[in-house]
Amino acid sequence: MSFSLLSAVKGLVLRFQTIQFTVESTIDLPLQDEVVFSSLSEMGHEQVMFCSDPETGLKAIIAIHNTQLGPSLGGLRMWQYVSDLDALTDALRLSRGMSFKASISGLNLGGGKAVIIGNSRTQKSEILMRRFGRFVHNLNGKYITAEDVGTSTQDMTYIRMETPHVTGIPEISGGSGDPSPVTAYGTLLGIKASLKKLTGNESLSGKKVLVQGTGNVGSHLIEMLVKENASVLVSDIYEEKLKEISNKFPVQVVDTETVYDQDCDIYAPCALGATLNPDTLTRLKCSIIAGAANNQLRHEKTDALIIRRRGILYAPDFVINAGGLINVYTELNGYNKDKAYAQAEGIYTTTLKIFEEAEKRNLTTSETAIQLATERIAQIGRLKSYL
Repeated sequence: MSFSLLSAVKGLVLRFQTIQFTVESTIDLPLQDEVVFSSLSEMGHEQVMFCSDPETGLKAIIAIHNTQLGPSLGGLRMWQYVSDLDALTDALRLSRGMSFKASISGLNLGGGKAVIIGNSRTQKSEILMRRFGRFVHNLNGKYITAEDVGTSTQDMTYIRMETPHVTGIPEISGGSGDPSPVTAYGTLLGIKASLKKLTGNESLSGKKVLVQGTGNVGSHLIEMLVKENASVLVSDIYEEKLKEISNKFPVQVVDTETVYDQDCDIYAPCALGATLNPDTLTRLKCSIIAGAANNQLRHEKTDALIIRRRGILYAPDFVINAGGLINVYTELNGYNKDKAYAQAEGIYTTTLKIFEEAEKRNLTTSETAIQLATERIAQIGRLKSYL
């Protein structure tokens, strides 16, 4: 089940064509070529679109998880995946997380996500993004795209040339611009709520915070943490990013090989997902995990249980990184920055509510957040059925 295989099947993938089908998926089972459909059994996606255009080199996947609350909205990620199946797995996991993120944040949006397979530093172009925009437009508003890892507000501008179903365009063009500052702000609030729950005091002064990933969100979070008088450790796979950050802020650089072995109060993953897994969780020396990365748990249930058994407080990623989604959501009805930040303030109380509910339900914080999000989707779905 790869793009090369799909392209070889006559009538399935031709130039300027897509494949669309309904799938269900599990996030804990590795996808193998021969068991793709048997493994897609739990996620309940509404639609998956494969996009192929040899002329521009575009290879993309758009995953729409759920539209009970409204049109699906989720960022466009560009990454050099090891395999097409890795890209599919990422799109499925991310879009599912977006459904939960929108629901738990009280937004009238569904969950969707898109990935482009390729190196964003060397393979991006205007024509590539515009061609992707055509595919988005073919979905007639069922999916709204936005910025994510490997894409920018300029890329959203290119996409906007082909479809109105895009958010996160530059402020000068009437959009909300880069959502990263609001994402970082919401993450900061989640960290503070975690401290409040664990210690009774939300102050970050003197707390040691390890930020893994110094991209757009991570760099903004680092700046905010420094202003809060936290002691900040940083790690990244890109040396130039580390140099840039260390030149701007008083931070301690940590080698990627030892990032999980550092003594700290808070581990804040802000890069790609799956950094929380059996291999790393046994090495972590922190009391709180709260970061901006999506899909931090490699195995949703078992890794959450390991975290709880180790006595670490986990702030579910899709709860505290919802600031960016909140920011682009306000753009749909005319962007107002003050309104976006005010709505993001709710992340603090939502995080505390999840901690309380987790104790009442005797569940992990991850399971609790998913239950609360799923309950709202079901309730609104029933309400709509009466109309």
